[in-house]
Amino acid sequence: MKKALTYPTAVLVVAFIVTGILLYFVIPQFAELFKGFGADLPAFTKMVVALSNFVQANGIYIVVVIVAAVFAFREAHIRSAVFRKFLDRVMLKIPVIGDILYKSAVARFARTLSTMFAAGVPLVEAMESVAKAAGNIIFTEAILTMRDQVATGTQLQLTMQQTGLFPNMAVQMVAIGEESGSLDHMCAKVAEFYEEEVDVMVDNLTALLEPMIMVVLGVLVGGLVVAMYLPIFKLGQAF
Repeated sequence: MKKALTYPTAVLVVAFIVTGILLYFVIPQFAELFKGFGADLPAFTKMVVALSNFVQANGIYIVVVIVAAVFAFREAHIRSAVFRKFLDRVMLKIPVIGDILYKSAVARFARTLSTMFAAGVPLVEAMESVAKAAGNIIFTEAILTMRDQVATGTQLQLTMQQTGLFPNMAVQMVAIGEESGSLDHMCAKVAEFYEEEVDVMVDNLTALLEPMIMVVLGVLVGGLVVAMYLPIFKLGQAF
């Protein structure tokens, strides 16, 4: 996920920075030029000029707010378990990205459990490491609850069903593993399946983001360029 989103995020950040520079430095130059035309400007150009004036008047405050928001978000994510839980729950509900995060959490659960169990670690102790490796606080809390239930003698597949988090296929594979005494092998199969699913979805997400990035760049940068040239085209048509 991080690898797939790094390039789009970098491009969008650069696009917003370039847009800010255009609004703060370039658009005012065009606005001064348009004042000498003595003609009414197109509505789109007026809107862009007004936005440029707002950025010029409040640029420092905008930067301060953005920096403060990023810092506050980072601190809240580090210090507040409630905020992390809320954020992880929201992330799981985001289309496409939520599915990737969900399946990757299931894959990490199965892979870590398979590795720990194959190494001879008792199931209850293994669940502690599995919870830490889940990567999502919703799964972490559910796995810790499962650990407590397993410690009282409840079957693992029953605890997985009770959480309502795990897909039926994963639950059934774990049930087969418990009954046949090959839990580590079945968990490895579950991990392989969902890891492959995650790889395919990430590749599809990357392919989907590329045209979306072009659209965003066209709207941001291209829109500003068009807004500045509309009065020139209008003036040329007048002659």
